[in-house]
Amino acid sequence: MGGRAARRPGRGRGERNPVPRRGRYSWSVTFPVVGMVGGGQLARMTHEAGIPLGIRFKLLSDTPQESAAQVVGDVVIGDYRDLDTLRDFARGCDVITFDHEHVPGEHLRALEADGVPVRPGPDALVHAQDKGVMRAKLDALGVPCPRHRIVSDADDVAAFAAEGLAPGAEGDGFPVILKTVRGGYDGKGVWFVRSLEEAAEPFRAGVPVLAEEKVDFVRELAANVVRSPHGQAVAYPVVESQQVGGVCDTVIAPAPGISDELALRAEELALRIAKELGVVGHLAVELFEIREPDGTPGILVNELAMRPHNSGHWSQDGAITSQFANHVRAVLDLPLGDPRPRARWTVMVNVLGGDYPDMYSAYLHCMARDPQLKIHMYGKDVKPGRKVGHVNTYGDDLDDVLDRARHAAGYLRGTITE
Repeated sequence: MGGRAARRPGRGRGERNPVPRRGRYSWSVTFPVVGMVGGGQLARMTHEAGIPLGIRFKLLSDTPQESAAQVVGDVVIGDYRDLDTLRDFARGCDVITFDHEHVPGEHLRALEADGVPVRPGPDALVHAQDKGVMRAKLDALGVPCPRHRIVSDADDVAAFAAEGLAPGAEGDGFPVILKTVRGGYDGKGVWFVRSLEEAAEPFRAGVPVLAEEKVDFVRELAANVVRSPHGQAVAYPVVESQQVGGVCDTVIAPAPGISDELALRAEELALRIAKELGVVGHLAVELFEIREPDGTPGILVNELAMRPHNSGHWSQDGAITSQFANHVRAVLDLPLGDPRPRARWTVMVNVLGGDYPDMYSAYLHCMARDPQLKIHMYGKDVKPGRKVGHVNTYGDDLDDVLDRARHAAGYLRGTITE
């Protein structure tokens, strides 16, 4: 092995042991160990992507029942919030990466001080952990965002709402969006507030709150990019993300009807954010597509995620190199793979739990009806509203691809019975 791919973070070129063979010596190279903090479905699918590369995975999981803990061979059960646990876990790992963004930044700095590569590092990850920090940084970079500010109480929310009124306009400026600065996910920690009275609820938890204007958007988009330590970066096609109840339901790749100019603008913006924030690995930039005052399309940044992301699940079957494979490559500083799509259209639909727990019995119908269907299940107990899997379909006719994906997800959930 030569060039960049032969260098191992934290271990140089790895261990090389002379092995006698027919009177000569060959060399056995120890492949790197990726330590993944968090045992959810993102870790499960990232582990799967590393298998063909011979990458060894070590997992820190809350419980043995977590999605990834069911399939990874080397599992440590422990609390990621405990520094000693993290340090013990990091021993023997060539690099640490994440299934989620909740590991305390001071713990990650301690690991770096111990000589353990952490990717993405704490200076980048804080922008996905803290929405106040994220907004301040994006403002400093001139990145277009919804109007926002940190608010202290319900009266401050009312003042923020009124600040958005045009001169001479009637009303109180509501509704607005309130978000906990830290810890929100999949609609949790987010409130759609219509009045001063409703604005009191988020403050009862005693955590900082970010207020944002309610954006009158055309649709939601996502730009997914991957960046390596030496600065190589790739961008996936911009996708349309359709939400139901604050949770991603359907992703269409590429976003239908998006102009080349707007798609390029979104990709370049995501690549710029990844570079400016020093992201290593996968970055998802959730976007609002809007209409500018002159009627032209525009974009605003909604959220950032520094890990494989639901809006990139389509790439497992629809891209030459999936988001999971490229995340593994990036954290190991391997050359990145081709992100281009394999088909004209790929659709991902999440499979949410409902009142029909026996999803396995539905496989016969789904697979027989659509032999090209790709089903990805996470090994989770079925609970109403819980993400337990997703399906991918692809083809040349978008209406057909959408119908196939939605039918399969609905049949697995039990909302479609034929």
